[in-house]
Amino acid sequence: MAATTPTTPASAHVTTARIATAAVNVSTSTTTKWFKPKHVSNMDCNGWSTKYRALVPGHRMLCVDPHGARSGGYWAPGRTASKPYWHRFTDNGHYVGHDEPSVKFISTAPGSGNTMTYFMRLPIDPRRPATNTGSVVRYAQLSPAPWFGLPLCDNFSYPQNPCLPHSDANSGSISDPNAAGSAFMELQFYPPGFTPFADNVSCSQTQWCAALTIDSLESQFNFAHLNPACTEPVNFAFLQRNGIPAGPPSPQLANARTYMPNRHTLLLHPGDLLKVAITDPLTGPNAGFTATVWDLTTHRKGWMTASAQNGFMHTNYLNCAGTPYTFHAEYLTASPQNQVPWAALAGGVLMTQEMGHSEVCAALANRQPVRQPGVITDNQVYSTCLGGTEGPGRTSGEGPCSARGICTHPMTQGTTTSIACPSRSAASGQLCEFADGSCMPQGVRRVLLGSHWAREYSPVNFCQDNAYQNGDLDFDGLDYRPTAWPNGSPNVPTSISYAGPFTTGRQPYPQVQFETDVAGSEFLCNIYNGNLCTAPPLSAAFYPFWTLTRRAGYGLGSLFPRGACAWNFGNYIRGVTTNALGRDAQYGTPDLARYGGTLISAIRANPELGAGCAPIVNPLP
Repeated sequence: MAATTPTTPASAHVTTARIATAAVNVSTSTTTKWFKPKHVSNMDCNGWSTKYRALVPGHRMLCVDPHGARSGGYWAPGRTASKPYWHRFTDNGHYVGHDEPSVKFISTAPGSGNTMTYFMRLPIDPRRPATNTGSVVRYAQLSPAPWFGLPLCDNFSYPQNPCLPHSDANSGSISDPNAAGSAFMELQFYPPGFTPFADNVSCSQTQWCAALTIDSLESQFNFAHLNPACTEPVNFAFLQRNGIPAGPPSPQLANARTYMPNRHTLLLHPGDLLKVAITDPLTGPNAGFTATVWDLTTHRKGWMTASAQNGFMHTNYLNCAGTPYTFHAEYLTASPQNQVPWAALAGGVLMTQEMGHSEVCAALANRQPVRQPGVITDNQVYSTCLGGTEGPGRTSGEGPCSARGICTHPMTQGTTTSIACPSRSAASGQLCEFADGSCMPQGVRRVLLGSHWAREYSPVNFCQDNAYQNGDLDFDGLDYRPTAWPNGSPNVPTSISYAGPFTTGRQPYPQVQFETDVAGSEFLCNIYNGNLCTAPPLSAAFYPFWTLTRRAGYGLGSLFPRGACAWNFGNYIRGVTTNALGRDAQYGTPDLARYGGTLISAIRANPELGAGCAPIVNPLP
């Protein structure tokens, strides 16, 4: 339903008083069209809204990880003065942290903060079927979404200040109340094999797809007046071969079609070589932040522009109403300080693997159907993993949880293995694994998608750890085992490969930082002094890392000269990996000056340009 209310001009400073008088009643008759949120919508990506039901609650694993509010200070041992610090973030009592090992690319070249090109080769899964013991693994079990990230302007996002597109005059400082209003863009790629996308991780049994997602945070500086009804609204749209969203992308109006690939959705084969372009024309008929993927193997192209014309909206933080909005990249350059001020990751130009959502099981227990009328009804969904990654005992998994969120056998991180959670309440804010769900049983099951029944499939008994918490918070799943990630074995996928990004001048970015926000999800991590904040997490057997290869046939083929280095991710591959980049040491130390739940390295020269790597430029400008 549309209504009208005045909007705050982009050039004006947004204050509580101004929005309260201008936009608190979305039915006020004035100049700008606003849209009330539907009861079932994308008003909170994390799915814990106090007012709106989440359209796809299982997709909280694809949201952005915020840091929490700032306190005045604490007394550290040996210090004579208090030191301010930032807490972990909770959404209506629920911790919503992520595990996102990343490479941040740094450049002071004009345009490097808004226009760039990557090349990537998609991994190939093993020929053998995946197993419920984890002896054979598919890529969708390792990462539900490899993604590229970038800060975008959104003057109606935290901290509710104006934002000038393509400008380094914007402050992204975590400590600056005058920082620009920022949204976080993630261009996400979804591996095949585990359908349907509405409550699982795949668009197709055999092909990849991709989507443009944009998350905002609805509060003022330091999370003042954070709206519990629309904490983290998300715009979502698949990349389409005709550029037209499959369904309404906005947080307010998204529906079942938004999350159902159609005949125009770009589908990609495992092993395909892709060119990924991020552009952002400020004017003209195609103005708006745009992500384009060319499949250089099949010669197909898909794209999406985050424009008002395509139905994208930003959100009024006082009443959750949306107004059509064309998003633009925030910064001119990819300088180190150019980031999203509310995000846990020190995110600028990012290359990331989403992980921490994979357990396989000998059997499943405690049925907990997914029922979202008009979107999906999936009766064969369970809460608890038995055996498999949970261990040989058939009663060792977490869950179920009652309607009040009181859970059975919740566990969390110990120093060497899992330990009992101090609370049984999923809304306690504790960093605990309250349930293994959502868990999909191995084989074919009937699922109602919209108004039609479909036959969907899971290769294994597969749990995503996303129903009552976001992630595998006792670190016992496949993602934390050395035998699951690409290591040269035919029983695991080949590594995903990347080259770039490249600037508008066709040059690679000269510097990088490695980072991960996994420490924020570690029960034993003291984010205020960095104690026990580690990668791998304590009790995890392994943590994957970024590597380089210059071996012929393992990178990006004939696009680049012989000896050019390509990025890989996972484990060391004998005969392939030519630089392990320090393995887990690459992630550095807790970033206590910013947010201790994030580990980050010092700025270093881009190793893709280092010794032993042939010089590269963008071969297809």
